[in-house]
Amino acid sequence: MTNKEKYKQAFSVLHTSDNFSPEVEIMAKLNKKHNIIKGIVAACAAIAAVGGLGTTAYAANVGGIQRQIQIWVQGDQTTATMEIDESEGTYSISYTTEAGEERTIQGGGIAIDAFGNERSVNEEEMLEHMDMPEVDYLDDGRIIVYYHSQAIDITDKFDNNDICYTHVSEGGKEFYMTIKKNGGYGIDTVKYPKATDFN
Repeated sequence: MTNKEKYKQAFSVLHTSDNFSPEVEIMAKLNKKHNIIKGIVAACAAIAAVGGLGTTAYAANVGGIQRQIQIWVQGDQTTATMEIDESEGTYSISYTTEAGEERTIQGGGIAIDAFGNERSVNEEEMLEHMDMPEVDYLDDGRIIVYYHSQAIDITDKFDNNDICYTHVSEGGKEFYMTIKKNGGYGIDTVKYPKATDFN
């Protein structure tokens, strides 16, 4: 007796029911698996929705990104609170002066890529902008350039056109500044900006 004949004999006693249809049985199994998968997907979606609501509530409470930072104010390092709204491309920095006065610095803007597309500046660009020299026109007539711990008095360094060119560097960073005596200045990391390029 061959193996084929042995199998026929062994399984010849089994009979299928009259209601059996292979297509119905396969579809029933697929539907069962499909319902299980739908249940798992629904559970994951519910978990994601609850997690998303928690994140949204947290972001709404804070109002954006907020953190404590160290900034340089007129040659002194100061602790400040920075709030960033990346969707608007703006920042606000609040700190207290040595005299106990509350001060706020605000800024932001847009960046334009090589194709002319505009976008809001991001957090990294805002922080980079904050780490640049600044010019302070004092009430007593002096004009001071501040960068980190440096305080450079440029009051007597203006030419006949009331323009001063100053180079500031520290920690591997270099800035070329063109400063107008009546207010306004430009900063570049490669060359002195033209005085006509800014107010």
